[in-house]
Amino acid sequence: MRAQTEKKEVAERDQVAPSRDCFSTALFGPRRCCGSHCVCVCVCLKVVVIDGNMEVVHQSNVQFDSELPEFRTVGGVHLHDDRLTVTSPVLMWVKALNLLLDKMKRGGLDLTRVSALSGSGQQHGSVYWRRGARETLTRLDQDQDLDLDLHQLLQDCFSVSDSPVWMDSSSQRQCDALQEAAGGAERLSHITGSRAYERFTGNQIMKLRQTRAEEFQDTERISLVSSFAASLFLGDYAAIDHSDGSGMNLMDINTRSWSEICLEAVAPGLARLLGTPLPSTSVLGPISSYFVRRYGFSPRCQVVTFTGDNPASLAGMRLKPGDVTVSLGTSDTVFLWLQQPRPALEGHVFCNPVDGQAYMALLCFKNGSLTRERVRNQFAGGSWELFSAALKDTPLGNHGNIGFYFDTMEITPPAVGVHRFDRDDAEVSSFGPQVEVRALVEGQFLSRRLHAERLGFSARSRVVATGGASSNKEILQVLSDVFNTPVFTMDLSNSACLGSAYRAVHGLVAESGVSFFDVMKNSPEPQLVASPHPAAQEVYAPMLQRFARLEERVLQQRRT
Repeated sequence: MRAQTEKKEVAERDQVAPSRDCFSTALFGPRRCCGSHCVCVCVCLKVVVIDGNMEVVHQSNVQFDSELPEFRTVGGVHLHDDRLTVTSPVLMWVKALNLLLDKMKRGGLDLTRVSALSGSGQQHGSVYWRRGARETLTRLDQDQDLDLDLHQLLQDCFSVSDSPVWMDSSSQRQCDALQEAAGGAERLSHITGSRAYERFTGNQIMKLRQTRAEEFQDTERISLVSSFAASLFLGDYAAIDHSDGSGMNLMDINTRSWSEICLEAVAPGLARLLGTPLPSTSVLGPISSYFVRRYGFSPRCQVVTFTGDNPASLAGMRLKPGDVTVSLGTSDTVFLWLQQPRPALEGHVFCNPVDGQAYMALLCFKNGSLTRERVRNQFAGGSWELFSAALKDTPLGNHGNIGFYFDTMEITPPAVGVHRFDRDDAEVSSFGPQVEVRALVEGQFLSRRLHAERLGFSARSRVVATGGASSNKEILQVLSDVFNTPVFTMDLSNSACLGSAYRAVHGLVAESGVSFFDVMKNSPEPQLVASPHPAAQEVYAPMLQRFARLEERVLQQRRT
């Protein structure tokens, strides 16, 4: 792989970066909950271009299903007959990149002004490069090749034509084997940041080695979706970055290097196929001359390491130490900035994409807005106004009543059903309508706080709320009270793409010691929408302890 640029080149780039544009791409799509975990459905390829003032100057996308129908995907994927195996065609992604760049060129975007690019890909997915592929990749700029699209040039470069993606849940046997080799699920989570998950890359690689030995033997490099996309722009194999690499069940998040125990359990000699991971702020080198000659990029345009969609979203949300983001959607997702993580059997801890000494955590909660809507319909006459009034008219702590509302099998914690407890911890069959509404909302946010703290979250400077429910002021007031922290909102419709563009800007100066926050200091700040009630800490600190005990009681009931 091309060497990183020298510091004097960084200084030169610093002089031009503020007046030029930065470019990001993202192989990702809308996030939703499916089965037993949150998945990212790869439905499109997006691009965002920002200028030196961090303002978006161009956006575009390619929809896989409708614009590339020849690949016959549904939601960008192929669901196999076993209903467990889910893959995406690699060449579809490659062809989509050509279509996207053609759209940008036809739209009149001056690509000579792009000084750096980065991107994100759906986490955990993997791409398998066939032996000899690197030679093809490094020679894309031959005169006779400039009239050919990338998917034509690279059509013979992949030993596995359909890549396993985040929706795949076919590797349980491999998960069991990896956890056993590591010394158990808890030990594996302490090494890699997560217990073994079927969608995680290490388990997918093990499955491929065991079930498709010939294709595995014909592989000379394994990329994540993110590093695969970076490789296309670089014209060489791009390194996996620390942040996306920590979502593989293969990296020791403490040393930010591959875990020998995990590598050996998955495939002997795997380190050679993966390459050496690099910090997420690394500059990989200049863009391939194929893109310079065909699309007009500047030869000085730098490729910054690509990362996963979730880490890129953290950058897009501009989280700071002590921050937590609560995304209130079909599923609720909690992003955390952590200094000292405590990996657990639930949730995920990754290396931080914008600070090489910090971490981030991710928690998914399946019962989000659909459960809130069901309670609204049942106990507030289908009216959000009545739902909000119930929250406003009931006291903090809900007279000691606590509820757990798992309409479908929850991820965090693994439980199902509706469980209500009165102030004496006796389980009851029902609450009054207004108490029911507050019990739902308080219970959801107590759960978010409890599991965030179990992963190491303690200092709270602010909560950033996003998603559909973030427009409801009464819901946000409960969130502020439960976390005893001010709540802010911001527009994050393209957080992963925008975060990748921000990371491209930061990558140009990170080597010289400039922090991500120095780069982002002039970007718009989130808006304050709620502050905690003076009695919030007195009410919710003991209530959180009760909630933890009652949650364990619910889990014990399920086990018996």
